[in-house]
Amino acid sequence: MESKDSRSWGSRLGAGTIASWHSGDVTDTHALLLDLDRTLVDLQSYTNYAAALADVQELVGEWSDVDVPTTDWDRATMSCMSVLHAFFGDARWSQISATIARHERAAIPQSHLMPTVQECFVRLVSGPTAVITLLPGDVARDVLEFHGLRMGQEIDVVVGRDPAMRPKPEPDGVIEACRILGVAPGSATMVGDSTWDAQAALAAGATFVGVPADGFEGDMRERVATAPTMDQALQGLGRE
Repeated sequence: MESKDSRSWGSRLGAGTIASWHSGDVTDTHALLLDLDRTLVDLQSYTNYAAALADVQELVGEWSDVDVPTTDWDRATMSCMSVLHAFFGDARWSQISATIARHERAAIPQSHLMPTVQECFVRLVSGPTAVITLLPGDVARDVLEFHGLRMGQEIDVVVGRDPAMRPKPEPDGVIEACRILGVAPGSATMVGDSTWDAQAALAAGATFVGVPADGFEGDMRERVATAPTMDQALQGLGRE
């Protein structure tokens, strides 16, 4: 049964629809979609994106800036994520991604779970759950496994960055995760920490909850529901 808080959040967001989605392909199950970095696990704080950026610049030289949402990431992190957009569809994309991934993987031993996530493990197994991340899928699965989040148990699906799929803030990953889970985006809720997560979810037609609440300001704060911690977000969504 949908909780009172869940209905309230959904009504505030007024999720849209994707014209290409066919209702015959979906079930009525409400799915949970989770960002990974700084939502479930803090890997970003320990990833040397400045070194990754230098490696990418050595590999491809300069590139034109792309229009992406502002966020609270540092310059090097933002540049590394932006370059994946700038080179999307380019033959060099996979090499760029692999270059950045070496630094992301190196940070796994220093990474840690975000506040209250450990207490939420049991709630993640109570319904369909996917992780949608800017990390490569193999790195994401290794991060999750390192912290005890098991595929087929707490997590059903991981959708990571892929040369055939536009990364967040585009909605492709959200739509793909919902397709694999067999749910319509409109019956899914994404929890994430950044404007990139929010834009991806809303563009796909999903509901969005921002965690932590103080990570969203201005117009975006007015458009999305927020919760201080993952535990409170899942309680509000009826994941008991």
